[in-house]
Amino acid sequence: MLEKVRNIGIMAHIDAGKTTTTERILFYTGKSHRIGEVHDGAATMDWMEQEKERGITITSAATTCEWNGHIINIIDTPGHVDFTVEVERSLRVLDGAVALFCAVGGVEPQSETVWRQADKYRVPRIAYINKMDRVGADFALALQTMNDRFASNCVAITIPAGEGEMFSGIIDLLSMKFRVFHEDSHGTTFDDLPVPDDMLELANSYREKMLEAVAEYDDHLLDQFLQEKELDLSRVMAAVRKATINLDMVPVLCGSSFKNKGIQKLLDAIIDFLPSPLDMAAVEGRDVNKPDKVLVRKPDIKEPSSALAFKVATDPYVGKLTYIRVYSGQIQAGSYVLNTESGIKERVARILRMHSNKREDIKVAEAGDIVAVIGLRKTTTGDTLCDVKHPIVLEKMTFPEPVVSVSIEPKTQVDQDKLTDALIKLAEEDPTFIVRYDDDTGQTIISGMGELHLDILVDRLKREFGVGASVGRPSVSYKEAITREVEAEGKFVRQSGGRGQFGHVYIRMRPTTDGTEFLFENKIIGGTIPREYIPSVEKGIKEAMVNGILAGFPVTGVHVELYDGKFHEVDSNEMAFKIAGSMAFQNGARRARAVLLEPIMDVEVVVPEAYVGSVVGDLNTRRGKINGMVPREDVTVVSVTVPLSEMFGYANTLRNISQGRAVFSMQFAKYSPVPTEVSKKMLEKVKI
Repeated sequence: MLEKVRNIGIMAHIDAGKTTTTERILFYTGKSHRIGEVHDGAATMDWMEQEKERGITITSAATTCEWNGHIINIIDTPGHVDFTVEVERSLRVLDGAVALFCAVGGVEPQSETVWRQADKYRVPRIAYINKMDRVGADFALALQTMNDRFASNCVAITIPAGEGEMFSGIIDLLSMKFRVFHEDSHGTTFDDLPVPDDMLELANSYREKMLEAVAEYDDHLLDQFLQEKELDLSRVMAAVRKATINLDMVPVLCGSSFKNKGIQKLLDAIIDFLPSPLDMAAVEGRDVNKPDKVLVRKPDIKEPSSALAFKVATDPYVGKLTYIRVYSGQIQAGSYVLNTESGIKERVARILRMHSNKREDIKVAEAGDIVAVIGLRKTTTGDTLCDVKHPIVLEKMTFPEPVVSVSIEPKTQVDQDKLTDALIKLAEEDPTFIVRYDDDTGQTIISGMGELHLDILVDRLKREFGVGASVGRPSVSYKEAITREVEAEGKFVRQSGGRGQFGHVYIRMRPTTDGTEFLFENKIIGGTIPREYIPSVEKGIKEAMVNGILAGFPVTGVHVELYDGKFHEVDSNEMAFKIAGSMAFQNGARRARAVLLEPIMDVEVVVPEAYVGSVVGDLNTRRGKINGMVPREDVTVVSVTVPLSEMFGYANTLRNISQGRAVFSMQFAKYSPVPTEVSKKMLEKVKI
């Protein structure tokens, strides 16, 4: 049965038509009896109020449908860069993906981001060029930009008959049939006709490229191809499937989801070319007691159970929902599983198969299933759940650090308690949403991936949790770094009659060379500091790094060697060495020429030619560094790196200088030193 399961995600740049495509999939597979439109606020998968209002996807919604006897678990992921974590965690648990592209825009910035994320997790994918009915649609150009921008072999297996207003149907290069859809049936009925004479030459040229790409996967096919014989269709499809699963090829399809053309072919391709859980390698994990020992779990119901929690959501009716991907074995409702991250046994009260925000109870979840579980109290995103008798730790997920912060305060005393509870729940759901309390100002600070991210979260606080709150202006999450190697001493001695405190350490600290945030090395020889006190020194240094010496921002990129020290038989303890480690770091940081670091963003502005000069001039005033300008028909794509601190309110400025005709997208790139002049002004403000 597992060979008939497909776990897929739908991913793309914002506005490429992901949610519309998912709505059509649900319609054609019989999951919904009417077509929900994003622009009407009626899309099944966009069920949050904020999603309906803004016409964008915020959370990755899960659903299950059937096509030709196969079960397809779909996760519709957001396209907006502020919610990239939703894509990241979805790709971690999926076997395949459908990447959507707009036939007019081609490869856009966020498409590149999600493509790289899919490469990182080695997710096989097929591509779907949507919006072939739009004015300016260009299939050949979109395909060309995909091959130019990605290190993947993108090969067409369907091509459009006509483009823009002339788009009339789809030519399947495998069967060489021309599919024409009946408008009055919402595309549910169609005719497969011979390829029109005027399209035959173009179709044959695309077909030849496709056969060249797959012939090397089958010697028999290669012989037939070289001898110009008729090829066996089933062998061609098997070769396309093998090449796709091996990440050597990306089959490319086309259509118009909004006009109900091409979805059935896309569903067929998902079944024919994307892997089942059995096609994927067995999942690897670590032994809880021996972290160096690798354990393997095959996608088989007879194996010990293992699953990964990839999303936590608060449901108004059932409380905390934990979405899990089951990799091996079975998990039954009412049974206990072990959370190897916390070491706690959790009871699985109920198991739900999700359809967007509707649900159906099931008794057991098996290898390959993606389900939601009720009853897990201490499980968070990235935790491994497994058989109590056969513990395993699966690879954790890594998430980007938030770069924008705002202060938030309750409006009334009643709101105070509500706010705390709500923030805890939201932070549980979203690993890129960080809540902290600032001791100096007495404020609660929330941090996220961008202005829109925080805007949505504050909106949810008000609507879902009924919290009245005032929000401060957004601020940037700066960091500090050291720039040279120093040696430092930390000595903590406290005598107060009776037993005292004694800890004495010598450290060497320097910047890391590979971007690692913190590296600690124990170079103690001869037991000058007993082994049991070493972790306390490291802990003290880590705590000291939370508040840098320049302006109190967290310090990053530090390599520390603990090379000497002294201890006292009676007075030394873990606390004394923790304080000594903290003092040593602070002493060293003062002499290590600390600098401020700021988040730098990759920005791409698509602007009509008439406004390019104004846009570039404005970006220069924002300390922007232009990386390139690429002309595209009647617009120019300007690529630029800009400090995040200069980008607040940019959407309004861009609208004004381009009369609303330019659009931009922005994503985090890296942390870089703040220029000296800017740094001086910032530090003066901090001191005031």
